[in-house]
Amino acid sequence: MTQLKQSYESMIIISTKLGDDGIKAVIEKFKDLISKNATLESVDDWGKRKLAYPINYETEGYYVLFNFESQPDFPAELDRVYNITDGVIRTLIISKEV
Repeated sequence: MTQLKQSYESMIIISTKLGDDGIKAVIEKFKDLISKNATLESVDDWGKRKLAYPINYETEGYYVLFNFESQPDFPAELDRVYNITDGVIRTLIISKEV
């Protein structure tokens, strides 16, 4: 039995220490990963913003929001890759109510 796809929203905060090219590379990496395993609906590039509190002595982060539809098991894999990627400060993946 095939599982129904669900809608998800994922926010990542990327370290500004990576520089513009490094940030673009991280965004592309996750665009590709999500596109291969899910239906990428939109990518909202929020840009550089001040963090609410310092994380690893950083006060700014680069925010990107991904909206996608996937099987329920994919977000766990996405989260695993987020956690092992250098430059990713914080992540959040939520299931959207339909």
